[in-house]
Amino acid sequence: MPVLLTLLWPLERLNSGLLAVGRVIAVIALAVMVCLILGQIFWRYVLNDAPNWTEEAARFGMLWLTGLMAPLAYRQGGFVAIDMLERALPRLLSRLLTLTLLAMSFWVLLIAWDKGLNNHVDSLSGRGCSSSLRWPFGIEIGKCKAKFANQYQYAALWVGVNLLILVNAELILRQIIKLLGGADRLKPLNAEEMAGAD
Repeated sequence: MPVLLTLLWPLERLNSGLLAVGRVIAVIALAVMVCLILGQIFWRYVLNDAPNWTEEAARFGMLWLTGLMAPLAYRQGGFVAIDMLERALPRLLSRLLTLTLLAMSFWVLLIAWDKGLNNHVDSLSGRGCSSSLRWPFGIEIGKCKAKFANQYQYAALWVGVNLLILVNAELILRQIIKLLGGADRLKPLNAEEMAGAD
């Protein structure tokens, strides 16, 4: 068990740091997204002419918000779960079931990692240019010149999946430690900061 704890602690610190930075970026993305949507409503209904880039920019913010907050919610148990069977089983069987489900989730995340990279970021549409979103002040970057490359939007899925894989690895290690009787040596994952569905 000491070996597992030495593997877990750096992973916990890495996840805590990455997710804290992701949370700040996600909050900024949410604020920008709300401002853009409110601005679009104002321009459309008051000035009768909304710029077409605001919708795509808000979608850009929403994708990154989701990609950065999903791992935090996953780590702290913020996803909706049907846990009647888990609660009904004896502790050992419940922990084995949880470990099995985490292993299955890890497998799905590895598939999503490949799909996120090859089917979104590095695909024909990912290598394309945004239809309406442009760099400010006429800045030209890469092959899309003044337009945003779609890869910047699609990378949100891939980054989110990478963070989910790290969190899943941490949760698997924690579950193995619990199975070996070391639950008292684990720190809680700050679930009190999350508004849950309980």
